[in-house]
Amino acid sequence: MQLRFTKMHGLGNDFVVIDLITQRFKLKPHHIRKIADRHFGIGCDQVLAVEIPTRPDVDFRYRIYNAEGSEVEQCGNGARCFARFVRDKRLTGKQRIRVETLAGVIELAITDNRDVRVDMGEPILEPASIPFAAEQQADSYPLEIDGEQWQVGAVSMGNPHVVLPVERVDSAPVERVGPLAECHPRFPQKVNVGFMQVLDRQNIRLRVFERGVGETLACGTGACAAVVAGIVQGKLDNTVTVTLPGGQLSIHWPGPGQPVIMTGPATTVFEGQIQL
Repeated sequence: MQLRFTKMHGLGNDFVVIDLITQRFKLKPHHIRKIADRHFGIGCDQVLAVEIPTRPDVDFRYRIYNAEGSEVEQCGNGARCFARFVRDKRLTGKQRIRVETLAGVIELAITDNRDVRVDMGEPILEPASIPFAAEQQADSYPLEIDGEQWQVGAVSMGNPHVVLPVERVDSAPVERVGPLAECHPRFPQKVNVGFMQVLDRQNIRLRVFERGVGETLACGTGACAAVVAGIVQGKLDNTVTVTLPGGQLSIHWPGPGQPVIMTGPATTVFEGQIQL
């Protein structure tokens, strides 16, 4: 079948977005791997599917697939691209869009300057719900990785994140420590690994080794998780600019019991068709 797609990115975190409302097709893992292959397919970090919702109180179902074919719960940069896509394709005329994900319902809104604001929901800090093996909830946790002790934050934004503090992200051991932390036995569903450098109370730099993907130019849920961890540890204010290799996001979290709000750009690169 010839399947129409749109290539998009959020700060360099790139996606192939597929409308499965006006096109009837069932994506399988081997399709995802073909689409995501940067040499023999289109190439992307993740494939995003727009589907008819399964519940009456939302507008769309948002499904996210890693390049190796697995489905994941949440993707913040993808959510911004999703909102831009359904508006540009006139699948909705709403300014505010409610979307169901594996992690629950999120709300997306187009801002006046065409950025996308995403209500990412409340962060999860309770270890068993992340999931993360710890005796009790704490602001930070000791974690041994390859014989080295780290004092880390653990947060779920619908998907699990561990946040490692570093002096300088440019020299952070992302390639060595990232894969080891991703598969750490204390994270039974594996984990996204953030390396955070605090510049001041309103600014951080961040690199993220994403679960099932590797390091990407930007990770929206990773930015949210890093800011939440920094606020919980008393290092950051409630509104923080996060500088990632691909650009900047604004993250706002008022505190416990409140949702995290992420604001940033979403860009269309090109459109096409692929034979599957």
